[in-house]
Amino acid sequence: MIPIHKLLSQIRWDPRYRNGRFTLGYFDRVARRVIDVPFETVRFPAAGPRMFEIWDEEGIMHRIPFHRVRRVTRDGRVIWVRRPLGDTGDTT
Repeated sequence: MIPIHKLLSQIRWDPRYRNGRFTLGYFDRVARRVIDVPFETVRFPAAGPRMFEIWDEEGIMHRIPFHRVRRVTRDGRVIWVRRPLGDTGDTT
């Protein structure tokens, strides 16, 4: 599976790939659940190469490290999912 930082870079910079509506699903530690945010609302700070920023309903900015991203969707279809630790993907 492609690492999340490479997928996000591809979505951001590859004009052949970025067509579509993307969402990032990240684990919110306070809500204790995965929250989906539209990709166009996410900002990538130059000072934090392994994180992105979002703003909540109250206008408070939150920095989310890439390791908390759990899924990425394109046009409502899951295209990337983080496996739980220890999951090798073996089905045998």
